Amino acid sequence: MIIPLFPLQSVLFPGGRLPLRIFEQRYMDMAKVALKESAPFGICLIARGEEVARPGRKPAQPHAVGTLAHIADWDMQQLGVLNIIAQGGERFRLLRHWAEDSGLLRGEIELIVEPAVLPVPGAYARLVPLLRAIVGEMAADAPHAPAAPHRFFDAGWLGMRYAEVLPIPVAARQKLLELEDSIDRLEIIYRYLEGKGLLPDA
Repeated sequence: MIIPLFPLQSVLFPGGRLPLRIFEQRYMDMAKVALKESAPFGICLIARGEEVARPGRKPAQPHAVGTLAHIADWDMQQLGVLNIIAQGGERFRLLRHWAEDSGLLRGEIELIVEPAVLPVPGAYARLVPLLRAIVGEMAADAPHAPAAPHRFFDAGWLGMRYAEVLPIPVAARQKLLELEDSIDRLEIIYRYLEGKGLLPDA
């Protein structure tokens, strides 16, 4: 599968939403196709380089694991600036990538098979009420609010949502995205919150 790539200094998680401001022509063209054809594009964290193209600079180098995205909403309140909400789909592994003459990156990808839905183990039950409170504080139409339906019972969904909202470096978010095991992700998040004294009493 070959898709256009959008390298960013942000991580998009499956089931998450990410507001983006598009003004470079290469990404305007990509967004037009995505809107017209309901086509996906790939969002990857930048490993090296910058988001905005600069003369004489090499294109940004993306991390090998990213997330498919569709445009869930858009508007153009300012001429030449497109605001979109990217909706996260499946994770993928980047097999190879190249830059077109326009500067747009394209990549050949393989989708990552997602783990089966697992109930949240009792040992991590304290994570659920805290995330419910966090999501409850968000307006349903807020750009970063997770898309419905909310699956607080699902260990994979719970871990992805925490990975979005924790105040951690973007490199740590990428590591959480790449983890294959949903329970391993919950364990890391649980230990982090416990260490910060943020978990509610058992």
